[in-house]
Amino acid sequence: MLVFSTAKLVFLSVPKTGTTAYEEALKDHASMWVGAPPELKHAPVFRYNRFFRPVLEKFVGQDLTVLAVMREPVSWLGSWYRYRQRGEVRGHRTSTHEVSFDGFVEEYLKGQSAPFANVGSQAKFLEPQKNGTAVTHLFRYEDQAGLKAFLQERLSMTFETQEHNASPKKPLELSDKILERLRRKMPQDFMLYNSIQPGGHYTPVEA
Repeated sequence: MLVFSTAKLVFLSVPKTGTTAYEEALKDHASMWVGAPPELKHAPVFRYNRFFRPVLEKFVGQDLTVLAVMREPVSWLGSWYRYRQRGEVRGHRTSTHEVSFDGFVEEYLKGQSAPFANVGSQAKFLEPQKNGTAVTHLFRYEDQAGLKAFLQERLSMTFETQEHNASPKKPLELSDKILERLRRKMPQDFMLYNSIQPGGHYTPVEA
């Protein structure tokens, strides 16, 4: 998570959406950078609302812009699947070496999934809170040009990003049957992603 006090901008870090590249490029220009532990680095809206928002509104201002990035749901799950194919996690409970992408998503859709498929939900991460706290600008992961242009204008600076945390390259094949189940059981994620418009405008949905 990055906070820019002068620009009154908070950049939340949704896992597996490429935000680490922006953190590395911009952390030296930020008023606050939360890089660890993962529970705070990747603080969802509800945790931002509880722990960070009260302090930021008191010392930075109440008219904060809250920015986040969302990835197409199947691509997002694919990124998690490939990330857990790394050699260093082979043999661990979070490894996906012994499972197909179909098997990974099928396990993900269970009520209580195994550790290797327990990755949460983007819609839940971004869920607005009852007090009105919500992401104000949401960009698609695939719209890197739009996200970068927004940040450069808001921060009055130019910057370059480099790829970080690259996952092993591996073809991803999801059967029509599993894709249909995913769409049926996780409709909020698809609805939210499809509502994102250029410039970060979107329609919040309840997870």
